[in-house]
Amino acid sequence: MTKQATADAMQEAALLAKALPYMQRYENRTIVVKYGGHAMGDPALGKAFARDIALLKQSGVNPVVVHGGGPQIGAMLDKMGIQSEFRGGLRVTDRKTVEIVEMVLAGSINK
Repeated sequence: MTKQATADAMQEAALLAKALPYMQRYENRTIVVKYGGHAMGDPALGKAFARDIALLKQSGVNPVVVHGGGPQIGAMLDKMGIQSEFRGGLRVTDRKTVEIVEMVLAGSINK
């Protein structure tokens, strides 16, 4: 084994040793993972996300994925001329905005 291969193997072993307590803590547990709108729009992030979800499942964790849609919702609100209001990083959703959110999520994100 080359020096580089040995170093790589040791680095992987150290990473797994750090991860083991968390793997044991969350084994057979259900966790909720948000797949955000920004990640949904980037194929590379989507591929990495899928790989991470598969790793969680292989590690004994039961991931439940919920989707975002912020960028897509924001773009549609802009097209409709509706101003978004945010408080503390969260969108304040009035009746008019809810209709657009439902349209975006039901029309494209949930397909």
